[in-house]
Amino acid sequence: MSRTMSGYDPDLDLPRILCLHGGGTNARIFRSQCRVLSTHLKGRFRLVFAEAPLSCNAGPDVLSVYKEWGPFKSWIPSALGCPEVDNHTAIELFKESLDRAMDEDDDLGATGPWVGLLGFSQGAKMCASLLFLQQLRQMHGERTNERLDFRFGVLLAGRAPLVALDMNLASTYGTEDDESKNSAGIVDPNGDPIHSNHSWLRRIRYGSQSRSRLHIPTVHVHGLRDAGLPLHRKLFEECCEEGSTRLMEWEGDHRVPIKTKDVTVLVQHILAMAIESDAVRHRAIVF
Repeated sequence: MSRTMSGYDPDLDLPRILCLHGGGTNARIFRSQCRVLSTHLKGRFRLVFAEAPLSCNAGPDVLSVYKEWGPFKSWIPSALGCPEVDNHTAIELFKESLDRAMDEDDDLGATGPWVGLLGFSQGAKMCASLLFLQQLRQMHGERTNERLDFRFGVLLAGRAPLVALDMNLASTYGTEDDESKNSAGIVDPNGDPIHSNHSWLRRIRYGSQSRSRLHIPTVHVHGLRDAGLPLHRKLFEECCEEGSTRLMEWEGDHRVPIKTKDVTVLVQHILAMAIESDAVRHRAIVF
C-alpha cells in the first residue's frame, strides 16, 4: 500500500468495493487474480478482499498456479468437499466473514463508504444474493445498515440460482410451488431447492414478478468459452430486472479477465454504473 511522505494513505477515503473470491480459492488468490483490475481502478475505488469461512478442496485449475497458496475456502457448504454445516450456521458464518473484512479495513484507517460488491464465480453468486437480501429488506421498510447499503454489484461468471441469506424475511415472498423451467429460483446455503410446503422459504418465480428480481444495478461479465455460460446467462436474464444490468462478453473461459483490452472495457462499465447509481456522488471520477 503506497503512502505519501507524510505517511497518509490517499486510498483511505476512497469509496470501497467488497470483493468475494470464488470457491476453492481464498482472499489472497483473488487479490492476485484481480491485480490488473485493481491497477485500473486505483485512485477511484478501494478494493477490500473478504475470506470465505469454510475450508474446502482447491477449485478447478487452482493448483496449477496457486498450489502453495492454501488453505482454500468456500462460501457454500455443499461445494468442494466442505464439512457439513446447517443453513443457519452457514448464513451466520457468511455474515461474520464480511464483517471481519470490513472491520479490519476500518482498523487500517479506511473511511470511504461501502458502495459496491465484486465477486467471481461462487463469490459472484453470493454478491448477487446479498444484493437481493438488501433489496428485500428495503422493500419491507427495514432500517438500513449504512455500511451495508451497496449501490451496485460486479458479477464475474456468476451462476443462478441465488442463495437465501435470511430465512424469516425471504419466507414472505414467492407463491410458486412448481418447478417452472422459467424460474431461476432460490436455494438454501446447501444448494437444496426450496418449496413452500416443507421449508422456510417458498420458491420465487423470477420470470413473473418484477419485485422478485434483483433491480440493484449489476455488471455481468461472461466468458464465451466458459462451460458455465448457460447458468451465467440465467442469472443475467431471469434473476435481474431488465434495464438494471450491463453485460460484458469476452473471449475467455472461467477466469478473471487480465488482458488490458478486456479490463479496460470492464472498468468503463464499472465507472459508468457507479455514476448512474450515485455511488460516487461525493467524489468526481475521471475516466
